[in-house]
Amino acid sequence: MAIVDVTVYYLEMLQQPSRTVPAPRDGLMVVHARNPSVAYYRFLYNTVGSDYHWLSRARLSDPELAVVLANPRNEVHVLHVDGTPAGFAELDRRDLNNIELVQFGLTPEFIGKGLGRYFLQWTIDRAWSYHPRRFWLHTCTLDHRFALHNYQSAGFAIYREEMIQREIPVASRSA
Repeated sequence: MAIVDVTVYYLEMLQQPSRTVPAPRDGLMVVHARNPSVAYYRFLYNTVGSDYHWLSRARLSDPELAVVLANPRNEVHVLHVDGTPAGFAELDRRDLNNIELVQFGLTPEFIGKGLGRYFLQWTIDRAWSYHPRRFWLHTCTLDHRFALHNYQSAGFAIYREEMIQREIPVASRSA
């Protein structure tokens, strides 16, 4: 294990952007996974986030995660490409004025195919359909190297930065 310095960026969007992102290909479908099983959620979470050392949901026990997933104001949306899960977005709507994009990403084999921009816009449109005051997220320097740029290009603005230290496995850092 190694201790690394990490910059965490907190971003927000205070109004829905007026951009349209067409589907980059046929065969795309976003499915709302209502009350997904813990096993399915962990499959998505680990497949998307393991290269970036995601921890927030990994730290939860199965019963704790089951409670989160059973909350109807916690939404999990799965992007499918020709029936195969290609990524997911998790929206926390417990505070109707401040919706958080808790998780967002693609599985490794679907990165670099133009799907992220499309799926992020789909997710933004979904969040704004609830008419929040603010839509926000955080990302960090361990995430994909284009994550911050993609969020800013979609209309999010940084409102806070902080430096933290994280312990990560030495051999697996691929972000």
